[in-house]
Amino acid sequence: MHTLQFHYENSQWASPLPVNNKSQLVFVFGNRNLMESEFNKTLVTAFPNADLIGCSTSGEIKSTEIFDDSLVVSALEFEKTDIKIHSENVQNYEDFDQVLTALVSGIPLEGLKHLLVISDGQLVNGTALADGLSKLIPKNVVITGGLAGDDSRFEETVVWHNENVSSGLIILCGFYGEAIKIGHGSLGGWITFGPDRVITKSVDNVLYELDGQSALDLYKKYLGEFAAELPASALRFPLSVRAKGSTEAMVRTILSIDEETNSLTFAGDMPEGHYATLMRANSGKLIDGAEQAAHQSLIKLQGETPEFALLISCVGRRLVLQQETEFELESVQDVFSGKSILGGFYSYGELSPASDSNQCALHNQTMTITTFSELV
Repeated sequence: MHTLQFHYENSQWASPLPVNNKSQLVFVFGNRNLMESEFNKTLVTAFPNADLIGCSTSGEIKSTEIFDDSLVVSALEFEKTDIKIHSENVQNYEDFDQVLTALVSGIPLEGLKHLLVISDGQLVNGTALADGLSKLIPKNVVITGGLAGDDSRFEETVVWHNENVSSGLIILCGFYGEAIKIGHGSLGGWITFGPDRVITKSVDNVLYELDGQSALDLYKKYLGEFAAELPASALRFPLSVRAKGSTEAMVRTILSIDEETNSLTFAGDMPEGHYATLMRANSGKLIDGAEQAAHQSLIKLQGETPEFALLISCVGRRLVLQQETEFELESVQDVFSGKSILGGFYSYGELSPASDSNQCALHNQTMTITTFSELV
């Protein structure tokens, strides 16, 4: 397995794009406006035998650096691994179950070793996506991936699949063969504070009431001076959500607010009867979480160092860490002894199994890592 990486910034490529006939898979992460421009033709010409997949971001990752308003291209060449890719647009279907069925029917399930998912981050309910795929994909297959970002604007996200760059798109990328080794890890580092409150009124990922009171009013009260900056400021204060009687909690980030209905829309479902608790950040714990996610991702590689690591970290982590954000990338690279090429993006949601499960779930505010190594 070999990986080449290219970067476009300030109207030029850092190094010229070659015509590369050997790469089978090319990740493209970057600014939405650049993705919707003529770069599509440029990359199709440069990598004629590769599938191009990627999305808009809230910051694109190249090694231990983060960029905005650029494109980071990572071209992967496998020697003994097959790849099958299929995409569907949710805007072409009336029912999300139909989307999921069409997606899964587009890739072979026999011999599937790992499934990578890249999805629109505004039009897709990440919980429904993770739960639906988990029911349709064989139980022994790990699913990882993430939801596209759009800086902290929350206006529109786009997903890139070959010559199709559009909103509403979901991509499934399946890996096949005995040579491919893929690891995964996902951790946060946030701290809960304040009382547990019961979700008393919600519909899917829209939250209306906590403990019988307006959820938006309660949230504004806790945010104080940050309330005027909603919804962007909500990335600093996610919610921890857990079922009654369970110790397993999921972090949920607010995507938008509605003053007319006094509601908050989250990246994932907010089930009635579950407990919700406010969270805040500690920079050191966030960085430690990224490091531990890297260690987790090495377990299934059986001592192999990954040639490529796909990092998907939440935009909320970036807003909290600010100038220290690159520290979490450096902590990941340290775990890999500086021998791996890092690529990825800051997202509106991450897809990965929880630490004690093989079933994919939607996460917010985590660093989620998928590591790739090929035995030849």
